[in-house]
Amino acid sequence: MNHDASPTAPSRRARRTVLLCLTALGTASALFVVRGPLMMSAPRCLAGRWHGCLDTFNGVVLVTLATLPLAALATWALARRRRAAGVAAAWRMSLAEVGTVHGTLPFLWMTMMPGAGAGIVPGRVSLVPLRDLVTMGPLGIAGNLLVFASLGFFAPMRFRAVTSVPRVLALGAGCSVLVETAQYVLRLDRVSSVDDVLVNAAGAVLAALASRRWWRAPVDAPAERPRPAPAVAG
Repeated sequence: MNHDASPTAPSRRARRTVLLCLTALGTASALFVVRGPLMMSAPRCLAGRWHGCLDTFNGVVLVTLATLPLAALATWALARRRRAAGVAAAWRMSLAEVGTVHGTLPFLWMTMMPGAGAGIVPGRVSLVPLRDLVTMGPLGIAGNLLVFASLGFFAPMRFRAVTSVPRVLALGAGCSVLVETAQYVLRLDRVSSVDDVLVNAAGAVLAALASRRWWRAPVDAPAERPRPAPAVAG
């Protein structure tokens, strides 16, 4: 018996079903844990009011969760179109694209929310490493780890150019530097800290390591050459 044979279609389908069930269970558990804070913003979000919904963390999280079905529909539509065109790995590419956008934009929105002194208080910069880390607290560290986690998780699945840990680290750090610079230039009453860059980049790398088995083949990977047929004795 060949134990190295590739998994059959039923086994792949079973694993996909298990993965979907675990994702649904995890989402339901997260909703149960944060149901209280989210319900505080639900009335204003349902009424279509900006204030109290899209200008609060709870409101942005609620809108993000509520639009998950739309993200799933967009993934299905893109994958179906690609499969019809004969594109390989249509589902992986579509999931990576939608997941990157849907998982990153809400955190960017929250990081760019202006404070009470926006436009009045001058920009502040903190360039001493680890000085602000001790004041973030567990919730602040977790939030900073998640800012570019979706980017780090999905980007190597979609683009060969970032299929290595150093490249994902550079991508996460570069995006974080752009965000911190925008906070300073726009005078959003936020502190542009080097610790935010470090934690954001670390979150991207940790997420990338979690998706490593689904990365695309690197650009410099040598192509497998066909083996010559064995000579037949005459």
